[in-house]
Amino acid sequence: RPEDPSGTEMLLRMKMHDEYEHIRDVPEQATDAMALKPFLAAPAIADDTTREAKPNAITQMLTDISGSSDSAPSRGLERPIGPIVPFEAPRTKDPSTEVQIAPRVQRHEIPKPEWHAPWKLMRVLSGHEGWVRTVACDPTNEWFASSGNDRLIKIWDLASGTLKLSLTGHVSTVRGLAISDRHPYLFSCSEDCEVKCWDLEQNMVIRNYHGHLSGVYCISLHPTLNILATGGRDSAVRIWDMRTKVGIFVFGGHTNAVNDIQSQAAEPQFISGSMDRMVRLWDLAAGKCSVTLTNHKKSVRSLSIHHGEYTFVSCSSDNNKVWKCPRGSFERNITGHGAIVNASVIKDGIRGSSILIGGTDNGYLNFWDWKSGHRFQSLQAIPQPGSMSAENSIFGMTLDKSGSRLITAECDKTVKIYREDPNATPETHPLDWKAPKLSAAQRY
Repeated sequence: RPEDPSGTEMLLRMKMHDEYEHIRDVPEQATDAMALKPFLAAPAIADDTTREAKPNAITQMLTDISGSSDSAPSRGLERPIGPIVPFEAPRTKDPSTEVQIAPRVQRHEIPKPEWHAPWKLMRVLSGHEGWVRTVACDPTNEWFASSGNDRLIKIWDLASGTLKLSLTGHVSTVRGLAISDRHPYLFSCSEDCEVKCWDLEQNMVIRNYHGHLSGVYCISLHPTLNILATGGRDSAVRIWDMRTKVGIFVFGGHTNAVNDIQSQAAEPQFISGSMDRMVRLWDLAAGKCSVTLTNHKKSVRSLSIHHGEYTFVSCSSDNNKVWKCPRGSFERNITGHGAIVNASVIKDGIRGSSILIGGTDNGYLNFWDWKSGHRFQSLQAIPQPGSMSAENSIFGMTLDKSGSRLITAECDKTVKIYREDPNATPETHPLDWKAPKLSAAQRY
């Protein structure tokens, strides 16, 4: 009744008395939940020492009710204290009147590249009668092997560059070589569909691995198990038992020629790249493909594993893509070559960053800083006198076991050896680098 405020107050207090009289003496812990309600909350207590002297919310409210009958006439229309004080509703947020401040987005920082000494040509070895397609270095770092279109496997002394031996046995172009670090064996694969095992103590073929239906383009030895993997034009990746010559697996899935296979002791144990623009990671335990990477727009001709970081790179004419093992998650692109990459290798860095080296179809050796992706050198191979200017492609490459010499197999029928310039310093060859602007096209 708005015409009689004192009567309204009295009715409200009587109603509160009837509702809450039976819990007047309930302990404080039992009324905590009720005290959380805004209209029953007791005033804040500043001093903990006086906490027990203060009555709880229910007791205080009922005390006010019981004393209100005597004091109400004297107080008159004075504004009462206690539960009948109206509760102010919380204010709703109005986005039109409040300033919305978004947190700052973390930008992708491009690391500054490390300084690397430039590489230069050290030696040119002539002796092949056709394109040199592949090279492989001996684990003892005393010699290396090369082979190509002349069907010969030549053994060279690494220190002097003299020819030590020539092995014959293939009837077509030899496309891949692999030297075992646990046995005196050399493995070769050829376009004549043959995979051969050579005993280097007898210099003769002791095993043949039959099964490929077309030319075999690549070969890789497992670092810890006595198995080898081959791939070729029949689009299959075949896993062989090194001793019994039995085919363990025939991995299908690629739809075009398999260009390169890499192996490591950790998962995935074999990685293959193909002309069908796909990179596949193979699970030996399950006997099938575990991951298929389809990010490339052009054929993948070369793969390299970075053993120190548990990553690998797949090289193509569109981008060199870095992937994280074991699931093949994409990390970044390394660009700047603009040509078909036939071969690649990663040199582990001493000063904090490794080097990715790629040999292209137009005769350039490209050197990238691994972390930043900065191409610090691009070196064009000079064709041997007597060769056409177009015969400067680089088909294969490898580093010696010390990582100080780069051996390349080239189209001009030569094997070239490069090394870092020992006289170069950051003052004579300063780092020419400017942070690039990232775009969606560059990243993916």
